Amino acid sequence: MSDHVPWTIERISVALSSPALRQRFVGEINGAPAHELLGVFARWQGIAEQLVAAAERGRAILASPCLDGDDQDEWTDVTDKVLTDAERLRQPAP
Repeated sequence: MSDHVPWTIERISVALSSPALRQRFVGEINGAPAHELLGVFARWQGIAEQLVAAAERGRAILASPCLDGDDQDEWTDVTDKVLTDAERLRQPAP
């Protein structure tokens, strides 16, 4: 994703991809007092940027030739599992 496209609430929501993470973001944005809004937005923008960068690195790795002779066709995409696990680990303990 181009760095020249401004970050918006919608763009952050799309970048988060996980419905649970997206819901948490929207809830925090909607519940933030005016004086905290920019800070909340900036924090979630950083999270979205990290997720976009990680996804791009993953795609680049997947597209690169295998260094150890493994057959790329046998690789399993576990991106969704990693995102789900990360979201679960971010949740406060019950």
